[in-house]
Amino acid sequence: MKITSATAAKITNLRKQGFSIPEISRGCGVSKSTALRYAHKVKILPRYYSRWLERRNASKIISERNWEIAFDKARKLISPLSEKHLAILAASLYWAEGAKKDFSFLNSDAEMIKIFISILRRVFQVKNADLKISIRIYEDLDRKKCLNYWSKITGIKLGGQTSIEVLRGSRGGKLKYGMCRIRVKKGGLLLKQFSAIIREVSKFLSPRSSTDRIRDS
Repeated sequence: MKITSATAAKITNLRKQGFSIPEISRGCGVSKSTALRYAHKVKILPRYYSRWLERRNASKIISERNWEIAFDKARKLISPLSEKHLAILAASLYWAEGAKKDFSFLNSDAEMIKIFISILRRVFQVKNADLKISIRIYEDLDRKKCLNYWSKITGIKLGGQTSIEVLRGSRGGKLKYGMCRIRVKKGGLLLKQFSAIIREVSKFLSPRSSTDRIRDS
């Protein structure tokens, strides 16, 4: 986002006075990322530093309190967590990140991979022998470190026989360990199960009206 020199100067001045990024964003009518780009190297003036610390600590307290509220509500909402909930979660993840023609799930988020593969084992009785794990990395990444990392995440020993797709370019900062792909051998039935779960959820949330049923009859 391009901004005028006057707006840039205003961002700088507000930051010197100890204003937070959200406050600068609102005060200057720019996005938070733009405010951060122009303010992150600006030093807060000594006479405003104590106020900045107070604002920062207050924001931290509010954030921590909101996290406590969020976790409390989450626990009440999903407790007890049943296999039905887990099945819907896995199907939803696959709907967003999975392949459509064969059972193949690819992602760089370790927590997502761990949750997904755990549900496959627990709810759908998928055995390790039925799982084929491969990784996708960039040229600047260390193969051994990536293999060891995804071995810990998946609980499956990866090594010399593991398929590794190496992409050109450098993404070490954003994708420190590359991406992990989970395939299920003969996973056609499981793919249909996931599709069926999503369709049933869709039908539950958007039931057909009597008018629709009469029109289609």
